[in-house]
Amino acid sequence: MKLKKLPKHTILVIAIVTTWIKTYITYKTSFDMKIENAMQELILLINPLAFLLFIYGISLFFKTAKVRNRYLITISAILSIVVYGNVAFYRFFNDFITLPVLFQTNNFGDLGNSAASSIYWYDIFFFTDVILLILAVKLLPIAKEATVVRPNLRRTYFVLSFAMLFLNLGLAETERPQLLTRSFDRELLVKNMGTYNYHLYDIFVQSKSHAQRALADGSELTEVTNYVKSNQADNNKKTFGVAKKRNVIIISLESTQNFVINKKVNGQVITPFLNKLSRDKDTFYFDNFYHQTGLGKTSDAEFIVENSLYGTGRGAVFFTNSGNTFNSMAERLNGNGYYTSVLHANNKSFWNRDMMYQALNIKHFYDVDSYNVTDDNSANWGLKDIPFMDQSVKIMKTMPQPFYTRMLTLSNHYPFTSDEEDQMIEPYTSSDNTVNRYFQTVRYTDESIKELFKQLKASGLYDNSVIVMYGDHYGISENHNKAMAQYLGKDSITPFDSAQLQKVPFFIHIPHSGIGKPMHEVAGQLDIRPTVLHLLGVDTSNDLQLGADLFSKDHKDFVTFRDGRFVTDKLLYAGEVCYDKKTGEKTDAEKCDPYIEQANKKLEYSDQIINGDLLRFYDSKTGKATVKKEKE
Repeated sequence: MKLKKLPKHTILVIAIVTTWIKTYITYKTSFDMKIENAMQELILLINPLAFLLFIYGISLFFKTAKVRNRYLITISAILSIVVYGNVAFYRFFNDFITLPVLFQTNNFGDLGNSAASSIYWYDIFFFTDVILLILAVKLLPIAKEATVVRPNLRRTYFVLSFAMLFLNLGLAETERPQLLTRSFDRELLVKNMGTYNYHLYDIFVQSKSHAQRALADGSELTEVTNYVKSNQADNNKKTFGVAKKRNVIIISLESTQNFVINKKVNGQVITPFLNKLSRDKDTFYFDNFYHQTGLGKTSDAEFIVENSLYGTGRGAVFFTNSGNTFNSMAERLNGNGYYTSVLHANNKSFWNRDMMYQALNIKHFYDVDSYNVTDDNSANWGLKDIPFMDQSVKIMKTMPQPFYTRMLTLSNHYPFTSDEEDQMIEPYTSSDNTVNRYFQTVRYTDESIKELFKQLKASGLYDNSVIVMYGDHYGISENHNKAMAQYLGKDSITPFDSAQLQKVPFFIHIPHSGIGKPMHEVAGQLDIRPTVLHLLGVDTSNDLQLGADLFSKDHKDFVTFRDGRFVTDKLLYAGEVCYDKKTGEKTDAEKCDPYIEQANKKLEYSDQIINGDLLRFYDSKTGKATVKKEKE
């Protein structure tokens, strides 16, 4: 029986359809994108199509079958790499790749262990469309035939592809107004525009950001300054200067979330020392405190602590803007007689820290070369937390006083593996080994903090220091919601629950002060800088910072996340839904509307300051802008 001859553009159709189907299946199986109605499902289904029609349609200009087939296979392979890259990245960061992330190549070696944990044998299926296309080219006789397409037919084809794009954007705008101008959530962009169009949009935004700096002249500061001044919180006279001239030790608790504090796992206490500290008369423990990081994770948290500004929305600000002018906490303390430093037993170039710390005016970076790191005292990411604490205190003893130093812990880092001798509690018992191990590494970090306090007391540094600790970002991403629901005793994790899980611990310990107590204010990492500086008696009334002193009576219970979600004392906005914070149930959207505007404005002003490098035009001593093109 003779087979009917296939249409002459069969290979093009196979390329488009297989990639389209693969992309949609990837959306449904590999990304946790919430679909609430039929319209959103339709948009998700059609959003890859316009780009695929266009990019594969370029093959219509080729006159030989060989060149056409090579082009189609090459494009198919490139798009599969793009999709798979996002899948692997999403498993680790619960987010989508941005252009600056792709240029963070000097991090790749250090990220190897974590990245390897995000790759599985069955990932070969993400290249199914490439395999099918190669087979079609090899086996179908039609693939060997050249096709000449008349210009009018090509024009019609590309008109249809652009019509599909406008249909997609029109439906997206109906479903999510101002998507391209007011959205800080990459999931929304991918869900409505598609993976491929999102990356094109990302390239446009990056180009725009570079142009924004080149064109800035300082005049943009007027509106930003007025906003900061109008939202400024006066310091609390009872706490202002209470820690004046004390050493400042700020500890970044890697991946530590607040759900472990004062809790147990299978009857085992998770953080016994931090639990005790939360009730200590010299400690302020904030139990309603949220991280506000983006793709930069730990480095974003560092940036926020130093500047009370958000990291950039599209990559680690440590990479994207390390050449900027900043008015960091370290710089303020340099001017107040402090010796400033960072203690971190890792490579100095990791996350571009060696360059960024210079921009932040940190006087000394004690990197891995300052520590004795051996096979016995290190694991995974480097020096274990307990020996890190011991060796760091010895370094502190050599510092001029008063000093300001930040410490970055490492042991509680994804994928949360540890040596048997460091496992002080049994793992959790779920089907998710990442979550199971997390409690063990948190417990080890807790023990290291206990060791730090012990060594500070033995060294004589404890009495004249203030010790600040904060969780830098989430440890358990939404990819592990099933196991987290099991631990929390819930049927499932809702967007409300997920936002609440962004709480991280925040402690301010002032030895012998006797003024500590649990604090329940809604607060975030942006508030750390003004709070610490006010405790040290440093006035920040002329600083361009978006946080506020947590002890001020004017401090507002309002925290905005980097992706646009926010929390107040009564409301929570997540997944484009307004929730009653007390009940966790959906409430009238109108209640959240005023806060949405405030949240967007806060993020926009932060981005303006960073993308335009506006602080080069600002004099923090006078609180006024100096309008000029470049600072010599």
